[in-house]
Amino acid sequence: MARKGSPARLVIALSIAAVLAVFLLYTSIAGGGTPSISPSELAGRSEVVSLAGLVVGPVTGDAHDGGLHFKLKDIEGDATATIPVVYTGSVPDLFRVDRHVVIDGRLESGVFVATPGTMITKCPSKYSDIEPPA
Repeated sequence: MARKGSPARLVIALSIAAVLAVFLLYTSIAGGGTPSISPSELAGRSEVVSLAGLVVGPVTGDAHDGGLHFKLKDIEGDATATIPVVYTGSVPDLFRVDRHVVIDGRLESGVFVATPGTMITKCPSKYSDIEPPA
């Protein structure tokens, strides 16, 4: 015996799928709402931002006890602008001086205080135009 499906259930399911699709499209176009900036653009900002820069030494401290202390400078452009950073949380294996990092946080009294656990390290060899030797 065949069961006749209810068109109301189909309409509800399609409506939910359409709402989810619109939400995904909106969030992909509008972004996460956290601006990504370089150290030279940080002055005067008090909101949470994603800071992208090049690690400048020396790196001191402990990321789990009092914070890891280092400076970031612009990856390109104004190479003289640096900002001190205090970071707590897990540190990526590839983190070291002269590495590109992206870190979330906010500027407090001239120091960028990072949100714990938000550091992402970029491997420069993955993003360079030069082919590695075979």
